[in-house]
This record gives sequence, structure tokens and C-alpha cells, in this order.
Amino acid sequence: MARNVDQHSTVSQTGNGAENEEDEQQNLWSSILSEVSSHTSSKLPTCKTVIVLGEDESGKTTLISRLQGVEDPKKGFGLEYLYLDVRDEDRDDSTRCGVWILGGEDDYQDLLRYALTAESLEHAFIIIVVDMSQPWNIIDSLEKYTKVLRRHIDSLRIPPQKLKELEQRLVQQFQEYTEPEEGEQESSRKTSIAAQGDEEQVVLPLGETTHTKFAVPIAVVVSKSDSVSALEKDNDYREEHLDFMQQHIRKFCLNYGASLFYVSVKESKNCDLLYKYMIHRIYSFPFSMPALVVEKDAIFIPSGWDSLQKISILYENMPNLSPDKSFDEVIMKPIVRKTLQENKEVVAEDEQTFLLKQQGVLSKQLPQEARNRWGQRSFSCAVAKVWNNLSQSGEAGPAAGTNEGVLANFFNSLLSKKTAGSPGKPTGSVRSDAVAELDRMTKGRKPVPGQSATSPSSNSTS
Repeated sequence: MARNVDQHSTVSQTGNGAENEEDEQQNLWSSILSEVSSHTSSKLPTCKTVIVLGEDESGKTTLISRLQGVEDPKKGFGLEYLYLDVRDEDRDDSTRCGVWILGGEDDYQDLLRYALTAESLEHAFIIIVVDMSQPWNIIDSLEKYTKVLRRHIDSLRIPPQKLKELEQRLVQQFQEYTEPEEGEQESSRKTSIAAQGDEEQVVLPLGETTHTKFAVPIAVVVSKSDSVSALEKDNDYREEHLDFMQQHIRKFCLNYGASLFYVSVKESKNCDLLYKYMIHRIYSFPFSMPALVVEKDAIFIPSGWDSLQKISILYENMPNLSPDKSFDEVIMKPIVRKTLQENKEVVAEDEQTFLLKQQGVLSKQLPQEARNRWGQRSFSCAVAKVWNNLSQSGEAGPAAGTNEGVLANFFNSLLSKKTAGSPGKPTGSVRSDAVAELDRMTKGRKPVPGQSATSPSSNSTS
């Protein structure tokens, strides 16, 4: 009897073992399917976009090309489209983030409707680029493109409730910002963020001047920050001028809840930092870099860190400048003065050589009849000019004002070319137009007593 019980117990244990094994296999498959499902649902989105605004030559295309890793950027016109490769090592996933670069001319502003739509607004990240090499344009440029952005968002006609939700999301990100502790790693940062999701956080209210008016995150990028040294050298900028600029830009960023970067592509300053922060804001990647305010050409201020109290620290380094002064009153555009050129001695070309060149050019452009008329006219003008000079200098004698025969004989002798072998003897080759002109002059003049008027070649000298 006991043996039968043992056999029954053995069979029961064998059955339970098989069922447990089946349950484990099912649980294993369930966990695998659950992991695959969660992995698929957590793939990086492909709808994210970055929109870059700024004046021409401010360095927009060069900056994005640097983030791409392209050394020889090709600048486009109107509305450029590029993309950034984004990879998540933890998930072993990658995607592409589209980048739109809007041209700086006013005619291109309407193209913004192709880059920023009502559907893509909640997935967009805005970058406004200003140029440190021309600091007098920074505030005007920032105000210009915030107006362009505001006007465009209003034209999208997004429901007020949707806009309010997007703005509230930015307010929450601004208020919940916590500065990472020194030495904190990205992995621990990611864990702490996940842990904070289940805890209630005490958030501070926004400051009086802090607003999030666009329902989209904004980053202000001051490009060509390496120009600071040139401004100090060429424009006599001092430390207080740079602090004055910084406090104005930081107040602007604080007003719109924007982050701030001083970037130099030439010296590779803050370029990688901008990329990491941008990916952090767009894809919620971990980010552990604190604010940087020590180096005057490598400033980094994340959204949510700054305040008017922190900005006021700069006032201590501005003994001669009031922070309430208008930006244009202190950072003025320099007056460009043209340098006086040295008076170089210019040797004039010989008059006869110049006239011969002009006659050759004109004769090529005129028909034959016009050439003949031009030759006669130019000869008459030359005769009148020389005769006038002779009359004024007194070299033509007392009867110079009336004795045209003397003048005719004078020019007749000039027009007769002498041969090299027998100097002093005319060759008889006289220009036909000159002879005709001399005949006209001698026939039209009045005879003078004691002088023959029949021949212009009598060569009577006085």
C-alpha cells in the first residue's frame, strides 16, 4: 500500500514539474515580447526638427555643418535643409533630425511656413544666431527674429488650448531645472531624472520678466565668439563693454526662457556642448553640464538657470557703464573713415600721341564719309587753336589778327614732310583734306596791301 502511495506521489511531482517548466517558458516568451514591444515603442522619433534663424553671414550654415562634422559647408539660398545624425547608445537606435536654415533677407521670411507648421510646432527647436564680430547688431537681430517667429506662430491658427499646453510644458521644464552637481555622470543623471518622476517637486514661480511666449524652446547662439579679442584690439572694447553686452543678451534670453551659447566654430568652442544640449531638449537625452559664465568667449547658460540676481553680478565689473542704458548708446557701430590715398605723380601722355590714338579709335567706329568730315573738322579746330595761341603770345606779328595767309603758309610748311636723304625739301605729299582747308582759307581772306593772296604756298614770312 505504501508503495502505491509513493508511485502516486512520484507521478504527481512529475506532472507539477512539467507544468512549472511550461509556465517558465511562457513567462520567458512574455518577457521577451514585452521587451521587444517596449523597445519598439521607445524608438527615437523621426518628426523632430531644428529651425535656424539669423542674418546672412552670421555663421548659420557653418555652425550646422560643424555639428554635422562637415568641413567644407556649401551655403544655399532661401530655405536650406540639412539633417543631423542622432544615435542612442543605450537603446542601440538612431534617427535623423531635420534642420531648416532660413535666409536672412526679408523676402525669405514667408518660406518659414514650409519649415514650421501647426503639426510640427510641438516637435521643433528654434536657434537664433547673432554675430559677435558685429555686436552692435545683436539686440536688433534678436528682436527682429522673435517678431518674425511670433508673427508666424500667430498665422498658424493653433487652438488656444493647444498653445497653452505647449507653453505650460516649457514653464514646467524651466521651473524644474536643477543644476547638476560637480562630477555627476550622465548615467546617474538619467537615473535621478527617472526617480524624480514619481516624486512631488517644489517648483518656484517664474520671475516678473520671465516668459515663454512661443510654446517652443529657443536657444540664442552668439557665433564667432573668437572676435572678442579683435573687438578689444580694434574697437577699444574693455571688460565692462563685454559684460554690458552679456547682461543685455542674458536679460533677453531670460525674458523668453531661452538658453544662451557663445560659440566659435573656428576655435571649436561650445560646438559639441550645443549639440548635446539640443539633443537633450529634443529627445530627452541625459545632460550633466553646468552653466559656464567664467570665460568671456565661451558662455553657456541653460534654460532655467539664470535670474536677474545672477545677472546683477556683472554690474560690479561695470563702474563706468549703467546697466539701464540702451544697448545702442554703449555698443555703437564704428564710423568707417576712408583713408586718404597718397598723391602719386602721374606722367601725362604726349598730346600728339594721345590725339593720334583717339583719332584711330574714332575712325574705326565711323563710316568713311564721317571720317572725312571728322578729319576736316579736327584740322580746322587745330588750326584755330594754334592761331589763337600765336595771337595771344604775339608771335604772329602785328598783323596776326588779319593775316590768315601767314597762318596758311605756316601750316602748309608743317604738313609737308621732309625726306631723310634731302632735308629741307618737301616731298609734295600733303593731306588732301588739309590742302582743301588751306585753299578755303586763302580764298576767303581779304587781301592785305603788299602781300599776294593768290597762292597759299608763296611762303611769305613776316
